[in-house]
Amino acid sequence: MLRKLLKHEFRATGRIMLPMYLILLVTALGSNLAGRGMLDGRSDVLRILGVLIVTAFGLTIFGVLLLSFVLMIQRFYKNLLQDEGYLMFTLPVSVHQHIWSKLIVSVVWFAATILAIIAASLIVAYQGGFLREFFDILRWFFEGLQKLKISETLNGTAYLVEFAVLMFLAMAAFALQFYAALAAGHSRANHKMVWSVAWFFGFQFALQFLGSLLFITLDRLHIPFPFHLDIQSATVAIHVGLLMAIGCVVVYGAIFYAVTTFFLKKHLNLE
Repeated sequence: MLRKLLKHEFRATGRIMLPMYLILLVTALGSNLAGRGMLDGRSDVLRILGVLIVTAFGLTIFGVLLLSFVLMIQRFYKNLLQDEGYLMFTLPVSVHQHIWSKLIVSVVWFAATILAIIAASLIVAYQGGFLREFFDILRWFFEGLQKLKISETLNGTAYLVEFAVLMFLAMAAFALQFYAALAAGHSRANHKMVWSVAWFFGFQFALQFLGSLLFITLDRLHIPFPFHLDIQSATVAIHVGLLMAIGCVVVYGAIFYAVTTFFLKKHLNLE
C-alpha cells in the first residue's frame, strides 16, 4: 500500500515540480545567452533584456526552493489535517505509511531541486571550452583513482556513502520537524495554525536548550581526543565524525517522528 501512496504523491507533486524545473533550465539557458553578448552589448534594449533574463533566473531558483518547501507542508496539511484526512484515515493504511509516503516524496523533491539548481548553474557557466575542461577534470580524477591504494579507494567510497546517508536523513529530519508541529497544533479545537507555529518554536527552543546542556556537559567532562595526528587516525576520525553526525540526525528525526505519530494517532482533531 505504501507503493500506491508514493505513486499518488509523485503524480500529484510531479505536475507542479517538473514544469518548475523546466522553467529553471530555460531561464538558465537564457542567462547563458544573455551573458554571452546581451549584457555587454551596445544596445540599451538588449542590456535591459539581459538583466531581466538574469533576474528571472535568480527568481526562478528562489521560487523552486520555496515551492519544494511549501509543497512539503501543503501536501501533509491538506491530505492529513484537513477534510481529506477523513478519507485518508479510512484507507487500509497505517499512520506510519502515511507519514513515510509524505516524507519520502518530500526528500526526493528536495534532492531533485538541488540537482536541478546545480545543472542550471552549469548551463549558465557553460562556455565554448567548458565541456572539454569538464572532461579533462573527469579524466584527471579517474586517473588519480587508479593510483590510489585499495584501502584509500574504499575509504573514499565510504565517505561518499556516509555523506549521502547524512544528507538524506538531514532532509528527512528537516521535514519531520514541520510535520510534528502541524500534527501537534491540529490536536487543538481552535486556532490550529497558530498553535502549530507555537509548537514549532517550542520544539526548537527545547532542542536548542537540551543541545546546549549536552555540549556544556561534554566540555566539562574533558574527554580527550582519541586520535593521533596522522593520516590513518585522521581517516578513522572522519568516519567517526560522519557516523556520529548520522546518529545525532537519527535521534533528532526520531523525536519528531514519534511526536508526529503520537498526535496523528491519539489526538488529531479534524473538526
